[in-house]
Amino acid sequence: MKRAPLDLTELFLAQARHSLEKHHLPRIEHCLRRLPERDIWWRPNPASNSAGNLALHLSGNVLQWIVSGLGGAPDVRRRDWEFAERGPIPRRKLLKLLRGTATLACKVLAELGPRELTGMRSIQGFRLTGFEAISHVTEHFAYHTGQIIFITKLRLGADLRFTRLPGERRRRKELSQV
Repeated sequence: MKRAPLDLTELFLAQARHSLEKHHLPRIEHCLRRLPERDIWWRPNPASNSAGNLALHLSGNVLQWIVSGLGGAPDVRRRDWEFAERGPIPRRKLLKLLRGTATLACKVLAELGPRELTGMRSIQGFRLTGFEAISHVTEHFAYHTGQIIFITKLRLGADLRFTRLPGERRRRKELSQV
């Protein structure tokens, strides 16, 4: 039996959408909902960012690289503000901004094809292909998601239960019966 050829463009774009909207964004939302409002803007030191700054930064990055860089919308990013903001921007407003940005980006990604992935463009002073831009954004989103998770664990002192090892549920059940 002959297999139909894989559409690597569709697979790549579907994975990028999943990574942003279904995998990392829900983790950030979970963290921002669990943190007290004041802790969203907590910084361990002046050289570090708060979870709030990272959420603003991710929104700005995704808007600039995907919505503007690949989708053609005007680039209105205020990168310096993303890091300078000390809050408190209310949690609901921060969540709405980040969710809205991810939704816009996923709409742009859903419309792209091979030509947009291989075509060259200039984003934030970098000359790159659409493929490289999308790879950068998903990697960047994952990186800062990890930082937000770490900040949340530091502030709450709790396991957020995002990962489970194989057999962990069974071991936990066995321990509870002892």
